[in-house]
Amino acid sequence: MPAEGVKVRLQQDTIIPLHVAFDCQPGDILVIVGPSGSGKSTTLRTISGLYTPQHGRVSSNTTPWLDTDARINLPVQQRKTGMVFQHYALFPHLTALENIMIALRNDKINKTQRARQLLELINMQGLEGRLPGQLSGGQQQRIALARALAREPDVLLLDEPFSAIDQQTRRKLVRELLQLHQQIPTPLIHVTHNLNEARRIADRLCILHHGHTLQLDTPDAIMSRPHNSKVARLIGHDNIHDGLVEQHDHERQITRLHWQGMTLEAAYRPEMAAGAPCRWVIPTESVILHRQDRPSRGERENPVHGKITELVRLGESTSIKMLTEQGAAIYLNVPSHVARRNRLAEEALVAVSLLSEAIHMMPPESESSA
Repeated sequence: MPAEGVKVRLQQDTIIPLHVAFDCQPGDILVIVGPSGSGKSTTLRTISGLYTPQHGRVSSNTTPWLDTDARINLPVQQRKTGMVFQHYALFPHLTALENIMIALRNDKINKTQRARQLLELINMQGLEGRLPGQLSGGQQQRIALARALAREPDVLLLDEPFSAIDQQTRRKLVRELLQLHQQIPTPLIHVTHNLNEARRIADRLCILHHGHTLQLDTPDAIMSRPHNSKVARLIGHDNIHDGLVEQHDHERQITRLHWQGMTLEAAYRPEMAAGAPCRWVIPTESVILHRQDRPSRGERENPVHGKITELVRLGESTSIKMLTEQGAAIYLNVPSHVARRNRLAEEALVAVSLLSEAIHMMPPESESSA
């Protein structure tokens, strides 16, 4: 029977709210993203057996590790998980080799030989005799990962593993993790609040907020089609607006959207009722600046005019806030050389196009619920 991976269903209304549901298949990397206090670490601790919710079920390859209805709750030692913590949790008095050997549970193998194999797998050969205090943060994290793999886990659990490491080392470790996962296709559940890191790593993203799973999908799907404005804000969208569904053009496969006295062409959403209010979102990279030396004559896609009220140069990129003629804020990013060439500055009048296929409409929500 093929492996089915890990399935998690958690329900709890008190203390730490949990309404979490996801699966992680062999070969997949599932990244849980959410702000501090959203229940990310508690979810990992529940899978590993360090925390028991009021109601829930956790299974690995159809074997239940937790089933509150059936009163099943396997202890940590009986769950085949490999855990990598934010602060490594290495034994300071043991060498790198010994830290890995202590996690090996198969008495029939040569533990020293297996530990050396794992050190080679993480490119740490030659450092087996060093104590954790003699290793850099990145090296300690590699040892923690090798120790997690030594348990031959059914699932790898990574709890903010790179947050205490400098950015350069962090990028290198992310790359190494992806390469390692190609060799060892164990289901991997990774927790982070860093959205850019999550998008680089994940096969699927789980957006968690106040203990609730808000959306579970591929990174591209979530970024381009968030379920609602709460998800849109959590994943960093700035351009979120209220509008009205005008009509659907079945022949052209577009939906027309009324906003700020204008009609915009948007991605086709025939399931949304014509005449109904909605919210819509567009990524900043899909807001296209019109060149100053080639003004629009109205032929451009969803042209919008306004005035720059904020302009911040961030190295090679420049962040711009534009207020439309009707007073709505539109955010966009342009390469800094484009900003210089077009002589962009605060108070300058500009025009942009909103790419129709990137305009995604969502259900209306009150500010309190969104």
